[in-house]
Amino acid sequence: MNALQKFHHFFNCCIGAWHTERTYHYLDRGEVERSRTDFTIRTLTPELKEKVLADNNYPNHGVDGFLGFHLAFETVSEKGEEAGQELNMLFVPRREGPRGLEGDYLRDRAYEEDRPIVASFRFDPGSLQLVMTTTYTRVVAVDTITLLNPRLRLRQILTYQRPPHGQPLEELLLVGFGVEQKLT
Repeated sequence: MNALQKFHHFFNCCIGAWHTERTYHYLDRGEVERSRTDFTIRTLTPELKEKVLADNNYPNHGVDGFLGFHLAFETVSEKGEEAGQELNMLFVPRREGPRGLEGDYLRDRAYEEDRPIVASFRFDPGSLQLVMTTTYTRVVAVDTITLLNPRLRLRQILTYQRPPHGQPLEELLLVGFGVEQKLT
């Protein structure tokens, strides 16, 4: 399989219902939090893919080759706090390079800020690892999903203080880890 075929395989494995246990380390305040999340992923219709493009003022080149998904999740922290969200996302491959497939990752609703957002992704076809980097107003989130097998994923979430333009990511605020198991 080539990189694009492996990218499609990765997401075909991701469709369905999942359960995850996560641990978050808030380095800026010295706290550790555990949570569990149930989430579902389903494919988007061409109409919803076009809506995600329009919401982000992204040029529409036809959505047939773009992978689009609807994500819905419910999270309960160890303190009993509940949170949930639904959003639509679209992956637009732009180039294939030595580090794998790279492109834009669009959402109609961001996690950190309630607005449409365009981020970037990199997919390594050798390790079946997807890295999504989102620059928000105050932070930069680097979210990594590694598909170990069709029913098991590892998740890593790194959130950095947003540096001045052109400067490297240095000040790490949050580190999260999770094990995600497919239910259906």
